[in-house]
Amino acid sequence: MAKPSPKPIDPKQLVELAEATMREAKFPMLASVDGDRPRVRPISPVRTDGFIVYIANMRAYKKTKQIALNPNVELCYFAPSHDQVRISGTAEIVTDPGLVAELWQSTPLLQQYLGASDNPELIIYKVVPEHVQFMREWATEYHEVPVA
Repeated sequence: MAKPSPKPIDPKQLVELAEATMREAKFPMLASVDGDRPRVRPISPVRTDGFIVYIANMRAYKKTKQIALNPNVELCYFAPSHDQVRISGTAEIVTDPGLVAELWQSTPLLQQYLGASDNPELIIYKVVPEHVQFMREWATEYHEVPVA
């Protein structure tokens, strides 16, 4: 049986391919570090600006402590087409009240669960990308995607 071969990739299309994969996948997996163990869970971003991803979180969740101790995280988007995008970066707490209110207004699920944008249980993280990679289905290597 012949090994499948992926379609060739034009490096000029990497940003477009990666962003399309992120839209198709919708719900990435977030990896954080818990001591010496990785922890992975699906998340639902509240906004994506290019490769900057905003994540709503509850203060009581275990990932809050994990990120406080080690803000290095990775997001992995895996689309139904089997294309992948990996975003390695740093999770920063959003402190701008205007941005928090804007994200709150655009996310009915937050409103339903938390009641008000100033609920002390709400934390919004901004994942600032340091490294972005794209891999097409059946490929054996990742392509570096320009971050800026």
